[in-house]
Amino acid sequence: MTPNVLDGATGGRGGLDGAVGAAWNASGPAPGTVVADVLVVDDEAAIVDLVALTLRSAGFSVRTAATGRMAMNLVSESLPDLIVLDVMLPDIDGFTIQSTLAQQGVTTPVLFLSARDAVRDKVRGLTLGAYDYMTKPFSPDELVARARSVLRRSEAESAGDDGRLTFADLVLDENTHEAWRGDRPLQLTPTEFRLLRYLLINERRVLSKAQLLDNVWHYDFDGNGHVVENFISYLRKQVDAEGPPLIHTVRGVGYCLRLPSGASAGGPPPGPAGGAHTT
Repeated sequence: MTPNVLDGATGGRGGLDGAVGAAWNASGPAPGTVVADVLVVDDEAAIVDLVALTLRSAGFSVRTAATGRMAMNLVSESLPDLIVLDVMLPDIDGFTIQSTLAQQGVTTPVLFLSARDAVRDKVRGLTLGAYDYMTKPFSPDELVARARSVLRRSEAESAGDDGRLTFADLVLDENTHEAWRGDRPLQLTPTEFRLLRYLLINERRVLSKAQLLDNVWHYDFDGNGHVVENFISYLRKQVDAEGPPLIHTVRGVGYCLRLPSGASAGGPPPGPAGGAHTT
């Protein structure tokens, strides 16, 4: 078993080579595999060295940045496939970077790796749109597994024929990251967009809070179902502001995207070619 690595690890690069190399020499990419580009952002040299070595040994291409501004510059030069991001940076904190990228329409998935382990920090990072949140100390094995999991989810979310999901007069376009109810564009945060997407791909199914936490936030909030309740409320204000309500609560069970009793979908989904970009 690969040992956990402490924040601010010391011991020299030779020690890191031994610990990580032994774990990953036999687990590089399969022949023909497309190499994912990962941007690692952390101001502690020992952590950067360890994370970069771990990911490279597992077959990833890695770029590194020691500050938030350097990270933003690298993203603007070439979009990475994944960003491994610390929260506490000397100039721009990781939460601000995540928020700024989302506002700019950058859909590159973010995996936070931080010594800040309070639940409120995890909730904040994931609510801003990060795909995952790991804390230090961390296991190199787990980091690689989570990185691969995030990339799989990101690829699955970007797949599809025309990238559109529809139900009644509700349309979500995964390619442009836009959504409409009838001809009315919806202004959604990244988390609201993922929540609506999950409801759409499970239309008419009742989904529990635990299912939504696991599949939208990809994190167990120790039963804090109020996170789901809050975001369902935010989403309803957008989706059900006009027209028959589509998001329904099944008391004691969960939530469901369906038409009201007696209503019919009727007509083709509108979804204009242009609409408000989600933020």
